[in-house]
Amino acid sequence: MFRSVPGFDPMAFEADVDGANEGEAVGGTTSWYELGVEQVELRVERPVAGGLGLARRDDGRVVLVDGALPGELVRVDLVEDQRTTFGEVVEVLEANPGRVEVPHCPHVADGCGGCDHADAQPALLRRMKAEVLADAVKRLGKIEPPEVGAGPDLPTENFRTTLRLGVTDGRAGLFEVGTHDLVPLSVCVVAHPRVERIVTEGGFADATEAMVRVGSATGEALVLVTPNAKGVTVPDPDLDGAESEVRVVGLDELAARRAWIHEEVAGRRFRISAQSFFQTRLDGAEALVSLVADGLGPLAAGDRLVDLYAGVGLFGAALADRTPGLKVTAVESARSSVADAKVNLANANEAGEARVIASQVAKWRPSKADALVADPPRAGLGKAGVGKVEDTGAARVVLISCDAAAAGRDVGLLVRRGYTLESLTLVDLFPHTHHTESVAVFSR
Repeated sequence: MFRSVPGFDPMAFEADVDGANEGEAVGGTTSWYELGVEQVELRVERPVAGGLGLARRDDGRVVLVDGALPGELVRVDLVEDQRTTFGEVVEVLEANPGRVEVPHCPHVADGCGGCDHADAQPALLRRMKAEVLADAVKRLGKIEPPEVGAGPDLPTENFRTTLRLGVTDGRAGLFEVGTHDLVPLSVCVVAHPRVERIVTEGGFADATEAMVRVGSATGEALVLVTPNAKGVTVPDPDLDGAESEVRVVGLDELAARRAWIHEEVAGRRFRISAQSFFQTRLDGAEALVSLVADGLGPLAAGDRLVDLYAGVGLFGAALADRTPGLKVTAVESARSSVADAKVNLANANEAGEARVIASQVAKWRPSKADALVADPPRAGLGKAGVGKVEDTGAARVVLISCDAAAAGRDVGLLVRRGYTLESLTLVDLFPHTHHTESVAVFSR
């Protein structure tokens, strides 16, 4: 089964695929179709976006291989999309020493897409992600990247406090790689134990989707069910016998009543509503707060901080707690997150100011700032967002990116606007997957 890689652009990582001109897109949304039974043996050179490996045929043509690790000699079936050739591993002839022979979770053998890179040991996978990130900065940003720093060594099991799932026949699960077929979960090794219990023991009736979210520090739990919660039953998520409550709410109910949990990050209690964005692991949120604070450097009372794509106000509130008198402007467009940010930023600092502006960043009229943090969605800042950053005049900027290609493009745009890239750090929030999270620090 070939995986589908939505939005995958091989040009982001190989400028001369089949002779294409630099910057000319040859990918897009990948849909696979078989060429036949042609098989070839290939040596994988390096990792590229989407969890694929880059190899070359004897004539130099590039093949992007699914299911292989760097340095491996593999036999592959060939497939093609437009002018790009892909390969699916049939046999590993020479394995990378970091290959995992026995997956960490039994559902990997079922094709579960929750851990799409379970074939690599965590340390190897982190090195692969760092290489992909550096390559994106070089090829898309068109600058020589600094050495990618290693973020904190986060646990690879029992960490995920939010899971979004499909439902079939009352059971929750994740989609099989490259398909719309659901793999019902009897276990989920990466899920927080409370999340795992709700997912694996819950009865989700006629629902089509479910989102399970828990507060790791508070013990609160929330299940959001689509289209409604009729007939849904979930167990007490606490395994230690302590009293707890799971709030189950249907999507159809949110228009009339709000639903949220609380989480504690960096010593502060945050309200997080059912439809608000928040990091999927507590230790990851704390790691990002620490890296952002270090990247911005010392702030003083009266300094102006802009928090773009602020979500529930995580960075603005945490930084305000560290710097009494800090003036915070948080910009966020999602209604649910805006409401949470107003609660979370209220009384966030002493003798300072905290404003929450409900606006898309592209439509926001920039205010002057001394420091800025931005945590955009997967598409990144883009030219419009980078222009807003520049217009604030911020001397220190920290950019959080959840996509390597977007990080590469945005880094290049910021450098061309006069910023200096001081550091680039990989934070492995998503072990066992190809997904990256990075923190870039700039000054001017």
